[in-house]
Amino acid sequence: MAQAILLTGQERRRRWSPDDRQEILDAAFAPGANVSEVARRFDVSTGLLYTWRRQVLSVKDVPAFVPATVLDVPGSGGGGAAPIVVDFANGTKVRLASGAPCDLAAAVMRALK
Repeated sequence: MAQAILLTGQERRRRWSPDDRQEILDAAFAPGANVSEVARRFDVSTGLLYTWRRQVLSVKDVPAFVPATVLDVPGSGGGGAAPIVVDFANGTKVRLASGAPCDLAAAVMRALK
């Protein structure tokens, strides 16, 4: 007759939600934090913390679409080329002529990203 062993108790492999992972990573890699101490506090291995961090940092910056708003710019005169104005989140403002080459506009946006 065959034997079966039934293991009871807490599962060894734990599951961490993305929010929990982010909380632990924020604590571990905050300025002045000690990764080993944070790992002990959350009962996580330091290797797992570095793996999570590498996974977060390896996410590629993918182009994102943002809503565009068309405004009537004073001084454009209606007959001339209206400028394209881009406001970055850091406060930088870029003004390009609407006739500017696409390659130039893309290079400026990448440089100021």
